[in-house]
This record gives sequence, C-alpha cells and structure tokens, in this order.
Amino acid sequence: MLEKVLLKNVGVRYVERIGVYIAHGGYQAVRKALLELEPQEVIEMVKKSGLRGRGGAGFPTGLKWDFMPKDPNLTKYLCINFDEGETGTFKDRYLVEEDPHQVLEGAIIAAYAVGASKAYIYTRGEFPLGLKRWIKAVAEAYGRGFLGENILGTDFSLDVYVHSGAGAYICGEETALMNSLEGKRGEPRIKPPFPTQAGLFGQPTIINNVETLACVPHIILRGPEWFASIGTEESTGPKLFSVSGHVEKPGNYELPMGTPLREIIYGHAGGIKDGRKLKAILPGGVSTPMLTPEHLDVPMAFETLPKVGSMLGTGAVIVMDESTCIVNAVLHMARFFAHESCSKCVPCRVGTHVMTKILQRIENGEGREGDVDQLLDLCNSIRGKTFCPMGDATTNPLASSIQYFREEYEYHIREKRCMV
Repeated sequence: MLEKVLLKNVGVRYVERIGVYIAHGGYQAVRKALLELEPQEVIEMVKKSGLRGRGGAGFPTGLKWDFMPKDPNLTKYLCINFDEGETGTFKDRYLVEEDPHQVLEGAIIAAYAVGASKAYIYTRGEFPLGLKRWIKAVAEAYGRGFLGENILGTDFSLDVYVHSGAGAYICGEETALMNSLEGKRGEPRIKPPFPTQAGLFGQPTIINNVETLACVPHIILRGPEWFASIGTEESTGPKLFSVSGHVEKPGNYELPMGTPLREIIYGHAGGIKDGRKLKAILPGGVSTPMLTPEHLDVPMAFETLPKVGSMLGTGAVIVMDESTCIVNAVLHMARFFAHESCSKCVPCRVGTHVMTKILQRIENGEGREGDVDQLLDLCNSIRGKTFCPMGDATTNPLASSIQYFREEYEYHIREKRCMV
C-alpha cells in the first residue's frame, strides 16, 4: 500500500489555513527550491522524476518546463488549470478544497523554475468552495511572504491572480483556457505556435494541471529518485483515481501509477454494488474508450492502456454494471459533448448533434437498419479533423461501445426495446 502523499493532509483540521499547513511541513519545498536550487536544477529534478501531466495528455512536465525561453527579459506566465470538467473526474476539486496550499506551493516552484512573474489560477465556475479556498490561500501566502516582491529575500517575485470561468468544458483545453483568460470566447487555438512560444497575451506560458503541481513539492523535498521509484518505468509517482458509478465505495483513491483496474474497483472501491456483475468501464473519464471485464488486469498507466485501445486520461474510473443500457449511457455522453462543443469546428459542431439524434432515435425504439454503421462513419468523419482533442473525445465512448456491444445496438433497432 502506498503511503499517502498527495492526500497526506486530508483529515487534518483546518489544513486549508496556512498556519496549519506550515505546521505540517508546508512551504519547506519552496524554501529549498528558492534558497538552495537554481531554476534549471528544479527543472532537471522534475525531468528526472518522470512526472507526467495529470490533466489527461500525460506530457512530461519537466520537458514542458524546459521548452520555456530562458531570456530573463521576457514576461512569462504560469496558468494553473483548475477547470476540471471531464465527467467522472473530481480529484482536482478534492485537492483544492482539502489542501489548497499544497497546490499553490507547487505553482510557486513551477513559476520559479520557468521564470514566470505572474500566475493565473483558472477555476471552474461550478466550484464555489474551490474558488473561496483559492482566494483565501493566495491572500495568506502574500501575508507570509511566499508571494509578492522578492520572495524569501530572493530576486524572485510572483503575483498570483484567481479567475473564475463560466463553466465551459472546452476551457479545460489549454489554448481555450488562455482565450477565456484574455476575455475572448473559449475556443481552441491552432497549434503551433505552442503556449511556450506564444501563449497568454502572446507571451511564453506554461499551463499545468492541479494534480501535476501538487506532486512538485514532494519531488523537491524527497528527491526525483523517490518519485520515480513509485509506479511504472514510463508512468511514475502516485496518482489519484476518481472512482464512480456502480461501486460500493465511490471516491478518490491515491495509488501508485500502474495499479490494475481490478485492484482499484474490487480492492479499494469495494466491488460492484449490490453484488451485480461488471459490464463496462471508462478508465479515464467519458472521453476515453470503453473497456470490458476482460481488461481488469490492465495496469492503469500511460503506456499500457493504449495497448488495449484506451487511455489513462484523468484517471476517472467510471464503472457500469450489468443493469446498464449501453445505448442509453452513450446517449447521455453524446448529449454532454453536443452541449459542450464550442462550435468552432464543423465536424464537432454538426457531428455531435447528428450523433445524438441517431442515438436518441435508437433509444426511442425508432432505430433503422444501417444506423450502427452510420454512427461509425460519423466517428470517422470527426476523429482527427478538429482543432482540439474534444472531437476525438466525442467518438471514443461511442466507437468503443459499438466494438464491444454492437449486439445491444442491433437488438434495440430490431426489437424496438432495450435488451437489459
């Protein structure tokens, strides 16, 4: 069993207050980084740790930081992505509401490493408590000298601003997030240029997920070798898995990267509710391809899930039991994506609504022969043809559900009712 790292302070009374956080070892990593390490040394430690982004893409964090220009005369920005909109994911919200200073400490270290003088916390509009905790944590950090001018007597200065979004799923995508911060419509930008070249307000910008930043203080204090010793060779460190759906004990579980689905679902989440059988799993939120019970022993890691046709995503494990109508479940996912499309790309804007219309028709018992093949053709017309990954996301649960449960779709069409 992995000792609690990211969740070690959960349950500590008033740990969201800076005094309590410091009493439990908080901000020691900031002191070590700023007073004992050069910025490039911090970057090299994070690179050596193998830390990969926890927001879904899994890009190596230290490598991303190293892409930032080294020119000290440039204005550079850090964005903390707290726009947690992936259905089934609630780990970042938990971290911020329970232990905001841990994430803020990681953000300060990240800003120091890349030379950012300003940081923006982009908070999802539906998280009022998280917004409240951020505002208070930032104010307390200024009061204790961890933010502002010449932090801890060094030449490093950092100002942090808290910004609440309006609740758009697309703003979890990094370039749409920057557009929103600039007061523009939340739509993705064409890449390149990448944010490290021309990001927020046209300046070099680093964007990191909340859970990613929460890992950083522990790497600085305990060393990159310690972090790399947890998990797998290509997916290191602890990971928060948000487990929901038909399980006895839904919640956030901190486990080593590479923990098998079987252990997560049956060992930690208590197994399938009411003793029913497992039918399907979404291993990383609704934007990841569906898996079945035959995949229970697949390690939850960036390099292993693609081998069985899925991906780690955010690590949000959504469990569906034998009572689930797959067509109905995918219909709800399609509705979500159709509603959340920013409408910039025609394949996504039109395709998601056509997808929803066909699925609704099948669910209503009005399905037609050829509807299943039309849905697959629609997936091929969307996948890889949009500005951002949301286009692919809309097709993942649908295409994979047809792969594993095509007979259920055909039964709906043939018998005009659900087979469950």
